[in-house]
Amino acid sequence: MAEPDYIDDDNPELIRPQKLVNPVKTSRNHQDLHRELLMNQKRGLAPQNKPELQKVMEKRKRDQVIKQKEEEAQKKKSDLEIELLKRQQKLEQKEDFEALLLHKNQATEQYTKCNPTHLKN
Repeated sequence: MAEPDYIDDDNPELIRPQKLVNPVKTSRNHQDLHRELLMNQKRGLAPQNKPELQKVMEKRKRDQVIKQKEEEAQKKKSDLEIELLKRQQKLEQKEDFEALLLHKNQATEQYTKCNPTHLKN
């Protein structure tokens, strides 16, 4: 590797390049963490060294298995549960319809109270 010419010249006017300080390595937290990791490694308590991709894939697989179990549990509903769900849905639809009719009736009553000329026709 070729060295730059300013190294050979002892010209005091030139500014010599200096190695930059890495702020991460000089930080106290990083030093403490590094020291703790070294101590744990000496004791044999090294953390599990799995690559991040492998961790993500395992998590996805676990989530997928859980989701499949939930779907199977829903598919295995008994006939009674299915019938109860149908009745519940029918009741909810009926309540919604009744609430809509009540709202329309109230709106019509308010309209007739405000416009008595409409009733005379």
